[in-house]
Amino acid sequence: MERPVIGIPMGDAAGIGPEIVLKALAEKEVYDICKPLVIGDLGCFELTEEFVKTGIRFNAVKDPECGKYSYGTMDIIPVGNIDTKNLLFGKVQAAAGKAAFDCIAKSAELAMAGKITAVATTPINKEAIKAANVDFIGHTEMYAGLTGTSDPLTMFQVRNMRVFFLSRHLSLRNACDMVTKERLVTYIKKCQKALNMLGVEGALIAVAGLNPHCGEHGLFGDEEVKEIEPAVQEAKGLGINVTGPVPADSVFFQALNGKYDAVLSLYHDQGHIATKTVDFERTISITIGMPFLRTSVDHGTAFDIAGKGIASPTSMIEAIKLAAYYGPNYRSRFCC
Repeated sequence: MERPVIGIPMGDAAGIGPEIVLKALAEKEVYDICKPLVIGDLGCFELTEEFVKTGIRFNAVKDPECGKYSYGTMDIIPVGNIDTKNLLFGKVQAAAGKAAFDCIAKSAELAMAGKITAVATTPINKEAIKAANVDFIGHTEMYAGLTGTSDPLTMFQVRNMRVFFLSRHLSLRNACDMVTKERLVTYIKKCQKALNMLGVEGALIAVAGLNPHCGEHGLFGDEEVKEIEPAVQEAKGLGINVTGPVPADSVFFQALNGKYDAVLSLYHDQGHIATKTVDFERTISITIGMPFLRTSVDHGTAFDIAGKGIASPTSMIEAIKLAAYYGPNYRSRFCC
């Protein structure tokens, strides 16, 4: 099978992005499964190589078709224009924010043109993005805007456990108000479609409960009785393979052990804690609903250790591997 081309934007040059990319591409398994194509400032990677010392050679190309994609060589499309003499590791800098966005925009352009199969992103810094006067707050918003996607869906994966989120960046009080029958039915349908696009056919989706022990039939909380159970029944009537509510203190363990193919978490921390406790470094964020698949490390720029050569590339390697695993299926099924 032809190896898919996976675009890897540099991220914030003042953070650990270039370092974890170099370290990830120093692993032969990455080249065994895909053709990694870095999008970023060549000077930043040359500077980073001075203290990371992977022995990687650099091959600057104008087009993905010109890449060598051979272990020991990093193919890179130069984007970003960073003055490395004035780059300060671990500091918020507008130039780094601007370069990070330019790399993301280039990756979206290449993916939309069908020149790369999927994207695996490195961390960016929201303060640097703001300092650069970029109108988007984060990766998801950037890609949504660049691709004209109105409401992309986030899925976390760690090992074989997949977790979707009914709501994300809301207060817990407001998140509880989002647990409505209508929203649940909408998201259950989205989850089924997303899994189909990833190539997970006939998936069984479990909806997590909101209250302890799913409220014990209304003894302490009635959201399960009034909202969740009716939503699950309606979704079943639509032919979706879904069950729930399942108590949140057991559903993730059961999914990890293969009982469910995916879990719909009802709020941000419910699903984040479950996945990251299993394996923090290997919990990968996947953005679904755009014309191409995007995976991402689930950690920040780590300004406190940037430039020290001690950052772990584990999450970056996992993000690339999942992009290579799911990307071709997703790309072929997006318009279906």
